[in-house]
Amino acid sequence: MENVLDWGTGIVLWFQKLSPALDLPFKTLTTMGGGEGFFLLLLPLVYWCVDRRIGVRVTILFLLSSYVNLIAKILADQPRPFQYDERVQKLYNVGGGGLPSGHTQNTVVVWGYLALGFRRAWVWVVAGFLMAAIPLSRIYLGVHFPTDLLGGYALGGIILFGYLRLEPIAGAWLREKGFCWQAGVALAGPGFLFLILPGSGEYGVKLCGTLMGIGLGFAFEGRWVGFETEGSLRAKVLRFIVGTAGLFCLWQGLRVAFLGIEPEPLFKFVRYGLVGLWGGFGAPWVFVKLKLAGKRPKDNTVQVNG
Repeated sequence: MENVLDWGTGIVLWFQKLSPALDLPFKTLTTMGGGEGFFLLLLPLVYWCVDRRIGVRVTILFLLSSYVNLIAKILADQPRPFQYDERVQKLYNVGGGGLPSGHTQNTVVVWGYLALGFRRAWVWVVAGFLMAAIPLSRIYLGVHFPTDLLGGYALGGIILFGYLRLEPIAGAWLREKGFCWQAGVALAGPGFLFLILPGSGEYGVKLCGTLMGIGLGFAFEGRWVGFETEGSLRAKVLRFIVGTAGLFCLWQGLRVAFLGIEPEPLFKFVRYGLVGLWGGFGAPWVFVKLKLAGKRPKDNTVQVNG
């Protein structure tokens, strides 16, 4: 293993010869593969303004993929390049282990799913570019070995393939079971995931809280709102502005409101749960009330598959 990491360190040091000239573009690229703020913009944009069905699916996929990556990092327990060799510069703040690369994995699952879902040439071009550039940025920034990227590509590909095969089955089952089962799964699933991963830390709390909130939000939206993403460009822009304003007010406002209150993990879970609930249900409800979005026929389903 040391020989592999020594080889990887040499690759990282070669890339870092280009520092600081390329620091800004590579830091910008890396936010597109795992930055919390970036996905707080991208995923709601798809769900609110582009395609509701794809938005539901890719959001759930991203959260599940992130959870699997967290488990994998804990099991692998591999250091990052700057921890392994003091010659490596740490050009980006990170936490946890290095293998597999979460940015690489999430780039594969999110951008790969969007490319497959929209089937547009330009989306494929963007996805292909990001799948190459974002992982390279992680090497340049000194936070991943090349083998971490390979692990991210492999795990991301497996998750994407499995989700494409299993999601239609799970979606059909949830539609058949109805609202109570949908809400129950949204409540019980994230709680179970959190309980089986003790020591997951702050990131685990965020993931499970968001998954629970947005899962409930999707169930509530299907039962009581039924919005559609069709509409004028003006309506879509206003949707994104209104929805994002509410999202960031909750995200930052609750952070300040809960600051210093114990137990901190519980209130962080609640904070991210409410953010997810707004994204899945609150914002669409406001869009319909403000006549920024039309309504589809109610069918009491989450609409995760059709």
